[in-house]
Amino acid sequence: MAFFGTNGVRGIANEYIDPQLAIDVARSLGTYMRSKGTVAIGRDTRASGDMLKSAAIAGALSAGLTVIDVGIVPTPSIQYYVKDHADAGIVITASHNPREYNGIKLIASDGSEFSREGEKEVEKIYYSRKFAAASWDKTGDIRNEGNANTYYLNGIINSVDAENIRSKRFKVVADTGCGAGSVTLPFLLQKLGCHVITIGAQVDGTFPWRNPEPTPDALTELVDIVKKTGANMGVAQDGDADRAVFIDENGDFIDEEVVLSMMAKYVLERRNGPIVTPVSSSSRMKDIAEEAGVELEWTAVGSINVARKMMEVGAVFGGEGNGGLIFPEHQYCRDGAMACAKFLEIIASGQKLSELAASVPLYYNSKTKVRSENLENTMEKIKTEAINIDLNVDTTDGVKIWYTDGWVLIRPSGTEPIIRIFAESKTKERAEELMNEWTDQVSKFS
Repeated sequence: MAFFGTNGVRGIANEYIDPQLAIDVARSLGTYMRSKGTVAIGRDTRASGDMLKSAAIAGALSAGLTVIDVGIVPTPSIQYYVKDHADAGIVITASHNPREYNGIKLIASDGSEFSREGEKEVEKIYYSRKFAAASWDKTGDIRNEGNANTYYLNGIINSVDAENIRSKRFKVVADTGCGAGSVTLPFLLQKLGCHVITIGAQVDGTFPWRNPEPTPDALTELVDIVKKTGANMGVAQDGDADRAVFIDENGDFIDEEVVLSMMAKYVLERRNGPIVTPVSSSSRMKDIAEEAGVELEWTAVGSINVARKMMEVGAVFGGEGNGGLIFPEHQYCRDGAMACAKFLEIIASGQKLSELAASVPLYYNSKTKVRSENLENTMEKIKTEAINIDLNVDTTDGVKIWYTDGWVLIRPSGTEPIIRIFAESKTKERAEELMNEWTDQVSKFS
């Protein structure tokens, strides 16, 4: 199993993700960079963040890199900073994972996530234990940067119609869940002229209010406040604020797949060009691309794959159906605050979120998982079975089987001995039928 998962390396803090690991990842990066250049290092609000950030700084300095400590930052904030001010970045974060987790993500010089190829090279160095060690007089220098978040927020404001947003004086309820968005999102909303009501906007790495994943069942207070105050919108972020979920003006949670297609529809009404999304995303994206007469590029799951493909094809928009939206005019990475600003732009243009949500195609989803002790063997059998019965098969990531009235995606987990099965169709019954059919097949081959 690869050291770097879908989004960096993660695990229980001070058990798997301990100071030695953080030191060695940073030393591996320094060795990969040939002990030359500047690396920005930041963290989210997790209780173990300072411990691991300090260790990563020590490792980078040991390898001869110059370090810029940017403090507590959302992941897209440090990515935006790296793009213009550093040669690489390290962010200490476990994103949406529970409180006890932490992790390490690497950032490329252009602000995007490290390429898979780059991760493999760093991983080789990590396992070889052949780290560059600078001489005593060449260990790197360090400086603190307190304005990375301000730089980031100004970049967002310059990427939307801020003047029109400010003129509307929107009321927005923001639940930052004590995560990294607490130091940026309320201030962005203020700068955009909004009346802001916050929940969990204090920095607290124990996440006392809710877990870092903004699931509907964790956002009941947000929904209540949107309804009681007559707010125009509610927004909640995950732990590192690269994703956001939204509540419409009626207090209804908007499904993340619907959020993705809403934004795609809005963007394509104003700009023409390809859009990009993973094979796990809803057919809503396919329908919207066809309606606009543009190409839709499917990728493997993971925001890094979406971002790289967007660069390659010159996409006007891309993202995942988990609240991770990517706006190339701002930067090539998921960005929860930028998504929030763009939704304010949509409302300012005269559309209510509920109306836009109702305008995108309707689909139903079902999902389950099956335990498998040999993931590779099971997946190969599934692929062979689907091809043998002459189905339309896509193997971009796992096995995706297209039907005239829906699809099924069968993917192995990257962290557990399980295979996940997702199905989608225009009716709930058909989605469940497809899921059950292939659950039986996966169980048989497992």
